[in-house]
Amino acid sequence: MATMFLVVIYLAFISLGIPDSLLGSAWPVIRPDIGASFGFAGILSMIVAGGTIVSSLASGRLVQRVGTGKITLISCCLTAGALLGFSMAPSMIWLIFLAIPLGLGGGAIDAALNHYVAENYKAHHMNWLHCFWGVGATLGPIIMSFYIAEHNSWRDGYTTVSMIQFALAIVLLVTLPLWKRVAVSREAEGLNSEILQEQVGEQIQLAASSKASVLQIKGVKQTLIAFLFYCGVESTAGLWGASYLVGARNMTAETAAGWISLYYGGITIGRLITGFITMKVHNRVLIRCGQSMAIAGGLMLLLPLPQIFLVGLILIGIGLAPIYPGLLHETPARFGRENSAKLMGFQMAVAYTGSTFLPPLFGLLASQMTINLFPFIVLAFIVLMMLSTEQVNRILK
Repeated sequence: MATMFLVVIYLAFISLGIPDSLLGSAWPVIRPDIGASFGFAGILSMIVAGGTIVSSLASGRLVQRVGTGKITLISCCLTAGALLGFSMAPSMIWLIFLAIPLGLGGGAIDAALNHYVAENYKAHHMNWLHCFWGVGATLGPIIMSFYIAEHNSWRDGYTTVSMIQFALAIVLLVTLPLWKRVAVSREAEGLNSEILQEQVGEQIQLAASSKASVLQIKGVKQTLIAFLFYCGVESTAGLWGASYLVGARNMTAETAAGWISLYYGGITIGRLITGFITMKVHNRVLIRCGQSMAIAGGLMLLLPLPQIFLVGLILIGIGLAPIYPGLLHETPARFGRENSAKLMGFQMAVAYTGSTFLPPLFGLLASQMTINLFPFIVLAFIVLMMLSTEQVNRILK
């Protein structure tokens, strides 16, 4: 039952990923239709991410009071309604208003499901959970590209995605009694202690005092910086990649949306493969390899050759794949189990801060200067992320 129930959880994470990639792939068409400025997508992204921060911080108490299943169901309905509203929005004001429930719903699903999988399943399932986020993020631009190309309508794309979300809400409603039943059965099997032992690993930082602030632990601040720039580069590439391909590389909107789906596809396939590799290879090695690959992809974006820079975009996606779940999974091993719960909250908050502020800042910069800065900013974010994680590795030798 627990294994079959994972299908429901993975479907829920697919639903989380689909809306994340829609706005960036559709923005070249949305912008002239509603008369928005170029950088307005960054403002919408910031509002969505802000809602995500608020709901993720509140999710711990909500899960304790309401339960993971009900929180996931309510959040899915919230995002479905917001996406349906996007499809009918007549102006920018409506998009701003609807971005709030979209962010609130997404953040609650993210935090609740991460907590549930960490509590009830083994570590490699965390990679696969985020892999299915990538499945959704890949499907988003594909759906949008189809409706732009065949129907010349971004609104139909949003309508279709909202219907998918409502269908998932029905599945969640039907399976609602299983959430608590599966958690109880997993605890009875004694698997929670096995998961906990697996998470602690061999490198617990015993020197950290539980009475001291977690921010004073060696390596924590550098780790938070790594989370900031990881989400910064992932979100910036997803939000502004299509606009760069249209504005700087003279692609059509539907073709650009297709290439952004391949970027998210790289993240998806990378995390699927990483889920198997983590059984044999240490997270630290995978993180380092992923960052090196992402830097190589960033360098390819700078090349003027017509096809190489597109390969670079996919390579960035593949390189980013193991980094986020790997950094999350390393938390108790690096900083101690007694500090991991609090640090998880800090890391998620800083990660969402990167998603909230860095893409809009680039949008503002691009609107004042040029979208041609896109590959330079993406590469700079990747380098800063790698420097931060390498500094942590040196500190915690």
